Amino acid sequence: MSHGEIAHHHVWSPSARCPVAGAAEEEPLTEDAFRGVFRTHPAGVAIITAMGERQPVGFTATSLASVSSAPALLSFGVGRNASSWATVCAAEYVAVHLLAHDQQELASTFARSGANRFAPPTRWSAGPHGVPLLDGVPAAMVCRKVYDLPAGDHTVVIAQPIRAYQGRQARPLVYLDGHYGSVSR
Repeated sequence: MSHGEIAHHHVWSPSARCPVAGAAEEEPLTEDAFRGVFRTHPAGVAIITAMGERQPVGFTATSLASVSSAPALLSFGVGRNASSWATVCAAEYVAVHLLAHDQQELASTFARSGANRFAPPTRWSAGPHGVPLLDGVPAAMVCRKVYDLPAGDHTVVIAQPIRAYQGRQARPLVYLDGHYGSVSR
């Protein structure tokens, strides 16, 4: 294995879990209470894409996070009820696109159930390993998936970026309290 590569079996194991001190038998937050707390937390907006056997799939994500810089790893969640879930979980490679403040309609298209997400006006092309790359985004990464972790009604995907693309400079698109917005730099 070369420097910077990750072996699938070294990414996560039950023995790698952090110990939980004094884990009491307490009731977890309700779904409404949990969502209420996170409505006050701004999240960056990304679109995750993958190529299926017959067509590309994609979805809007606000769960994108940097996990490690050495080696570079990121994570995102995909709902198990999402139309793209099976394809994303089966894919070896995915693309992660960071959106600009003026790409709210693109984010909404990829968040809308039943939408033809890759039809015009969406512009895209096949990138490395066939992953769909969206045109006009500030940044995108092609990533090799290294681990899928079932977590509640979602699957958490850990992926290693293998190629990065820098596009235009723009303020980022964020999601807060059920609405898209932006932040100043």
